[in-house]
Amino acid sequence: MWLSHGRVQVSSLSHRLLRAVQGRRRKSHAAAFMPEAAGFEGVRDRAGLQHFSVAHAESFWSRVARHRLEWMSPFHTVLDCDLERGKVRWFEGGKLNVSVNCLDRHAQTCPQKVALIWERDEPGSEVKVTYRQLLEMTCRAGNLLRRRGVKKGDAVTIYMPPCPLAVASMLACARIGAVHNVVFAGFSAQALAERIRDARSSTVITVNEGVRGGKITHLKKTVDAAVQSCPTVRQVLVAMRTDTPVAMTTKDVAMEEEMKMEDGVCEPEAMDSEDVLFLLYTSGSTGKPKGLVHTQAGYLLYTSLTHKYVFDYNDGDVFGCVADIGWITGHSYSVYGPLANGGTTVLFESTPVYPDPGRYWEMVERLKINQFYGAPTAIRLLLKYGDQWVHKYDRSSLRTLGSVGEPINTEAWEWYHTVVGEGRCPVVDTWWQTETGGICIAPRPSEQDAEIVPGMAMRPFFGIKPAIMDSEGKVLTSNEASGALCISQPWPGMARSIYNDHQRFIDTYFKTYPGHFFTGDGAHRSKQGYYQITGRLDDVINVSGHRIGTAEIEDVVNQCPAVAESAVIGCSHHIKGQGVYAFVVLKQDVQDVDLTSKINHTVSNKIAKYACPDHIQFVQRLPKTRSGKIMRRVLRKVVECDLSGLGDLSTLDDPAVVQEIIQGHSDLRAKQP
Repeated sequence: MWLSHGRVQVSSLSHRLLRAVQGRRRKSHAAAFMPEAAGFEGVRDRAGLQHFSVAHAESFWSRVARHRLEWMSPFHTVLDCDLERGKVRWFEGGKLNVSVNCLDRHAQTCPQKVALIWERDEPGSEVKVTYRQLLEMTCRAGNLLRRRGVKKGDAVTIYMPPCPLAVASMLACARIGAVHNVVFAGFSAQALAERIRDARSSTVITVNEGVRGGKITHLKKTVDAAVQSCPTVRQVLVAMRTDTPVAMTTKDVAMEEEMKMEDGVCEPEAMDSEDVLFLLYTSGSTGKPKGLVHTQAGYLLYTSLTHKYVFDYNDGDVFGCVADIGWITGHSYSVYGPLANGGTTVLFESTPVYPDPGRYWEMVERLKINQFYGAPTAIRLLLKYGDQWVHKYDRSSLRTLGSVGEPINTEAWEWYHTVVGEGRCPVVDTWWQTETGGICIAPRPSEQDAEIVPGMAMRPFFGIKPAIMDSEGKVLTSNEASGALCISQPWPGMARSIYNDHQRFIDTYFKTYPGHFFTGDGAHRSKQGYYQITGRLDDVINVSGHRIGTAEIEDVVNQCPAVAESAVIGCSHHIKGQGVYAFVVLKQDVQDVDLTSKINHTVSNKIAKYACPDHIQFVQRLPKTRSGKIMRRVLRKVVECDLSGLGDLSTLDDPAVVQEIIQGHSDLRAKQP
């Protein structure tokens, strides 16, 4: 009896020990993925980590912030937010310097590690910049700005192409406490002037000329024209991208010559967590650009965390984000996220098709890029040229492929995955905005073997709690639901205001659905709980009472074998209210006289007959900005025959495309009864 009783005791003890060991293993699995998880009660895996980050946001972000950022003074309050009033404050009491977090701490531990690889327009002429070199460049620029009178809180407008000095200028502003306002170097003088005036900049930084796709752009001339209507500007710092001399005015300063005279050490300013880091202007529905305000600690922490976990970035990897620094993608994933993580990041100056359509993949082979992050419109463009340009180059270094800017259609996703990634690289279709600061919904992070559904953003990131709202403003709690996409609790990376107009910030993002951040996008939540972005809610067509997103129609049109890409807009229809007008770019050497009926048949089968385009105009190319965004506003004006309302076309990659589309539209109308 005694032995039997002992065996029962031993068996029970062994069982409890086994469960304890298994629990520790599960916990160590989460902690191996994210070290901070060791302190999160009940977290066993990545799904548990996401749940904890939403349910216990204060604990999650507090621990991550203390572990991942270098503080001059610790914060005392994790968050103080009220979404109904547009009040968002994180890590109050804390002081830090963003440039120290991006440069100094890495320059101390690994000074010779490459921070930037400048992929110049000329293939094979890349320039590598180490952390030590970038720190010195930043310090010299910071000292120059200080000597020239730039103070903490002053706005500095940067109008430069992607290059090391542009990054150093951004970080120099951060170092001395100035606010940078990077303006995409393809904007016209008028658009630049508007942003300078709104930001009240006294200092502008630019280059003599830009080089892109083998073409020269006269950036200094654009700045000269812009500052004529900007009375606040008292100095323009001019760097030299090419050897071509430019006329200098009394306001102009030879930046590189002046930097040589500065000390290579610059004392960093201690910044409050909620001091402004930068302004970035984005399109507004009123036509007036919105200067979105991002602050120090929360933004840096969020970009660092998303860069690490969405892309599975590891020390020693080469991260290739091909976005321009003039956009939020360039800010977050070419500059701040990678540098905060001590990474090596690529600055891409050229175009996907210069000198040929193999440019991206030749660069991947030469630089041994591990993560590639680009726009769907570029992927669709390259798909049009065929697989041979991809197969020509070794892409074995690639581990993750990313997509950003708009929903990626299924055909482009499949091509990206199977041809570019050889079926072995996960494709992370990321959803986020200038307003969100960093990625909010993406297929990763998730368990290694978790499914990825083509064309879906899928899973919310840590700390993100999406909500889908119906037309009456009620939260839809079930799956298989569609509506307006909101986020129901604050996160550190979100914008804090619209510069000089906080009421507009409240009205735009918090008034429509009180207590929620309104993204302006529509979304569908599948029966598995995955999120699919259906497009901007102002890109919804109402055909005979049926609401349908233009992105949904474009996705189906693009599935036709002959179609390279398309853009769909609503047009006036005397019976249906709104009709569907499709602009379609065909793949090379396509000869099919019956394409219109085939496209309509595909749309009818895949969506519904009411979604079929009423008009299909075949075009050689679509009007796009130099970042690859399709200018649907221009297409609408052409279809409405409102050519006087086309507005400023200087931001287009090639304004001549508009005239081609106008002529094609005129010819199409002439053929109709």
